[in-house]
Order: sequence, then structure tokens, then C-alpha cells
Amino acid sequence: MRSRLRTVSIGAKAYAEELWADGDGLILLAVSTGWALSIGVRFVYPALIPYLRTEFSISLSTAGLLLSVLWAAYAIGHVPGGILGDRLGEGNVLVISAAVATITVVAVATATTTPILFAATIAFGLATALYGPMRFTILTDIYAERAGSAVGLTMAIGNVGNAAFPVAAAIVAGAVTWRAGFGMFVPAFAVVTLAIWLVVPGRTSNAEGAVNEFSWETLRTLRRGINSGTIPVIVGVQITSSFLIQGFSSFYPAYLIETKALSAGMAATLFGGFFAVGAVIQATSGSVMDRVGVQPTLVGCLVSCVTALWLLPFVGGLVPIIIVTALFAAWNGTIVVTQTHIADSLPAEIQGTGFGALKASWMLLGATAPIVVGVLADIGRFDEAFLLLAAVGSIGLYLAIFRL
Repeated sequence: MRSRLRTVSIGAKAYAEELWADGDGLILLAVSTGWALSIGVRFVYPALIPYLRTEFSISLSTAGLLLSVLWAAYAIGHVPGGILGDRLGEGNVLVISAAVATITVVAVATATTTPILFAATIAFGLATALYGPMRFTILTDIYAERAGSAVGLTMAIGNVGNAAFPVAAAIVAGAVTWRAGFGMFVPAFAVVTLAIWLVVPGRTSNAEGAVNEFSWETLRTLRRGINSGTIPVIVGVQITSSFLIQGFSSFYPAYLIETKALSAGMAATLFGGFFAVGAVIQATSGSVMDRVGVQPTLVGCLVSCVTALWLLPFVGGLVPIIIVTALFAAWNGTIVVTQTHIADSLPAEIQGTGFGALKASWMLLGATAPIVVGVLADIGRFDEAFLLLAAVGSIGLYLAIFRL
């Protein structure tokens, strides 16, 4: 046992030293921290939905529309994000994203009417969208031989933000106001903006890409790159995964409060716990993918999270709900596999634009999930809404097993 633990310890040390070598660790840290804020603050919205409903007198359907708008803006922003990355440089786009996000967080926290809240939310979604595809291209450029591990670690750090930020925001909202719960992230965004500017190279890819001269030839290059190999099937799986997480995460705290009779604090804690377990899964799924391959890792993650969704409406009591939540946390491993594989498989000259266009597509389709779940919840069909998510996830599982 001791020798086994020693072997694991040595392996972990070598793994960390390799990721940290040649100053790359500072880049990884800056990109990861920025991603934690970019994704984590978006997941603050579901935790604050009860406060937003009270403040702005909105229904669950309207709350679902707000979250759909957030994710749709995030999806749409990936296309210009990818193009700007190829034109201006990946690191420069991260700086722009973090700086604009700082301003939009202020706008959301100070919104006084529903239209202003929606407008500020759209702006926040667009700002953080610029960050999405660039973190992948930067890490696959820098860690050519350890892309899965680097991306997995980055996404795990992002999940630490997902776990901590909603709970922290809910605590501050309950003690002070939801505005303080949201606005507390303004200084963090400002610091991250400076850190990225200081340590991340303005450009990490080779030379200038094909999209610097956008033309019909560029579109043909994009089509060839996107249709090659297993990319179409992986994109299909990613579409179902995007629908799952946007529907689940937008309403899981509200679902636990409305149908499982849990307190708002316990619901927020379980929501954070989902991401905390997910952080561990993401930190390991990338290295597992590097060792055993895409399909086994993807199928294993999907089996767990789809099973959890089918079980959720039928379980009661805190312990069973905790178990189901932990099972669903395996979803976090699916996106490490799918998005790393896609980013790594696209031709280098269209990597930023191609990945940005693909991510915009699946995010835009997934953005329909919150409004669907919100409408079903408003008519007393909350359980059926989560069963619908399970059915969509089953399609992704089928693709992963029989089409890869």
C-alpha cells in the first residue's frame, strides 16, 4: 500500500512539474482563475433566482427566459470571440473579455428595472463569451502533449468557482442584499484582468490564421474542418450535454425548494456540491482521456449523469438527493472530453473561429432549455421537465456508444 501511494505521489508531482515548467504554470493559473470567474458568476444567477423573483416580481417562466437570454448571449458571443482570437491574438481577447465583464457585473448589480436587468445580463453573457473558446486554444497551443490534463485542470478550477460562488452569493444576499451578492465579484474580475494582461502572451498560435481574410474559401475551410473525422458525432453529444446543464443548472436550486421541500440554503449548498464533486471529476477526466481514450471516458461520464436524471424525480430525502446529485456531477467530465477533442482536432488555421462557431451552435441550442424548464415548472410539471432532460441525455449516450 505504501509503495502504491508513493508511486501515486511521485506521479502527481511529475504531473504538476510538467504543467508548471518553463513559466507555463503562471499562464495556466491566470487562465484558470479567469475561467473560474467567467463561468462561476454565470452560475450565481440560479442561486439568486428567488431574490430576483421577489425584487422584480417575475415568474419562473420569466426567470427561465432571463437565463435563456444569458446563455444565448454567451453562445452568440463565441463567434466573434473566435474570430477576434485569430485576428488579435488569444491572450489579448482574454484581457478584453475580463475587462468588459468587470463593467457588466457592475451593471447587473445596479439594475433597477426588469429591462435593465435583461440588458445587463445580455452584455455580461457576451463579454464572458469571448473567454470561452480562447482558453481552449491557448491551452492546446501551450500544452500540445498534455492538452487533456491542462484543460481538465482548468475546468476543475472553474468548477471550484461554480461550487463556491453561488453559495457565497446566496449567503451575502440573505445577509445583506442580492446586489451585494452579485457585486462582490467586481474586484475579482478587475484583478484577473490585470493578471492575464501581465502573464498571458498576446498570441499563442502560429502566425496568422485563415480567417484574417474572411471569404468563401474561409467558409469552405471551416466546413471541411468541422465535418472531418469524429467531430460531427462529438458535437452531437456536446449539444445534448449543453441542453442538460443549462436546464439543470438554471433551476436545480428552485427545483429542490419547490418539489423536495428543501430550504434555500440547503438547495444552494447542494448546487455548490454538484460543482465541487465536478471539480474532482474534471481534474481527473482529462488525464483519464489521455490514457484510455475519448469514447470510454465519455461513455462512463454519460452513463452516470443520465442515470441520475432519470432517478431524480423519484427520490426523496436528503441522503438520496445527495447521492443523485453526486452521480449527475459526472456530467462535468463529458465537456472535458468533447471540447478538448474538438479543439484539438480542428485545423490550426481555423482553430479559434471553428471552435467558436461550433460552441456558439451548441450553446445556442442549449439556451432553449431554461425557458422550457421554466414554462413546465410554471404549469406544475417540474418533475417532467427533468425527465425531459434525461431523455435528451439518453440521445447523447446513444451517440457516444454506437456512433463514435
